[in-house]
Amino acid sequence: MNIREAILEHFEDAVKRRRHLHMYPEPSFQEFKTKQYIYDELKNLPLEIKRDVGGNGVVARLIVDESYDTLAFRADFDALLIQEENDVPYKSKNDGVMHACGHDAHTAALITFAHILSEHKDELPVNVVFIFQHAEELVPGGAKSMIEDGCLDGVDYFFGTHVASLKPVHEFGWNYESMYANADTFTITATGKGGHGAAPHTTHDPVVASAYLIEQLQSIVSRNVDPLESAVLSVTAFNAGKAFNVIPQYVEIKGTVRTYESDVRELVLSRIEEIAKGVGLAQNVDFDVEIHRGYPALKNDVKMTDYVRGLAEKDVDFVESVVKLPPSMGGEDAAYYLQKVPGCYFSTGVGNVDKGIIHPHHHPKFDIDEDGMKSALELFLKIVMNFGEFEK
Repeated sequence: MNIREAILEHFEDAVKRRRHLHMYPEPSFQEFKTKQYIYDELKNLPLEIKRDVGGNGVVARLIVDESYDTLAFRADFDALLIQEENDVPYKSKNDGVMHACGHDAHTAALITFAHILSEHKDELPVNVVFIFQHAEELVPGGAKSMIEDGCLDGVDYFFGTHVASLKPVHEFGWNYESMYANADTFTITATGKGGHGAAPHTTHDPVVASAYLIEQLQSIVSRNVDPLESAVLSVTAFNAGKAFNVIPQYVEIKGTVRTYESDVRELVLSRIEEIAKGVGLAQNVDFDVEIHRGYPALKNDVKMTDYVRGLAEKDVDFVESVVKLPPSMGGEDAAYYLQKVPGCYFSTGVGNVDKGIIHPHHHPKFDIDEDGMKSALELFLKIVMNFGEFEK
């Protein structure tokens, strides 16, 4: 296969697919028309297709030889509840919903990848599984349920990419180990004894107790976590009473915790509960703590990452720079796949200052330089076509 020619031959179709998906976004767990579109784009290829995997997921298998290794590639396809502000021909037609994280590009690229490999099936040294995943944006996500429904059955290695609008187009970004963090949240409900604001001595004030609790929670990272480790604890919501002269009975606190290592994760989450219990006793207020465990840290396999990085560093047409990325405190449920099989999840730059593509993910003016899909396609194709020579 001439990878460059194959990409150029199919690139117009990739752009059309991306723009169609961008115009008709659907939020997490509601991607009903999107999953049908994916199926319609794949149904005439020599693939074994299974729909409604773990919910709205679609899995297509290209089996060349049962004795070959099997590689899985994943794209997510849900959108966000954001009103798009871009003035482009492919602007979202669904009010209040937008592809503001690049999942339209992920899906368009993976569909195009399936078309190219299907045309060259007889040349492939591996079997390939195409995982189209719903609901990445909303915990519990779609990855876990798709795995439980068998999307990784028979898979030996996993690969995927996420576009990056703040990185220059054609940049390949990699990282060993923790690419993304454990992403957990908490809700704390304080129950006290309300009363008149002029008679606080007759109350058990949940506002003062909650304010004190928030201050103490900030000591977890600074006084309990090893300074050589990484952790973030942010309180992001504080909901109490509404009247100026009434001490409320209830206060609700919400926040997020981000960590990389499992022992640090457990330490921080347990300390939240312990400190809440202690402050509650001291302040005569009951704190009910709910911990919501989100996506685990995404950890790349070192050997697989070296393999992909090596491919990006030589004989490439659409990769212009290779950069080691710092770990991100963001969350990504592709981590679940990498807990099951070794692989590499990498970043594909799609930003372009000259074209005004400068806005971050989840922004109402988010967009991509579609040329970045060439980089993703090139690396996906090189991963497959060179895998027969890779010493595992």
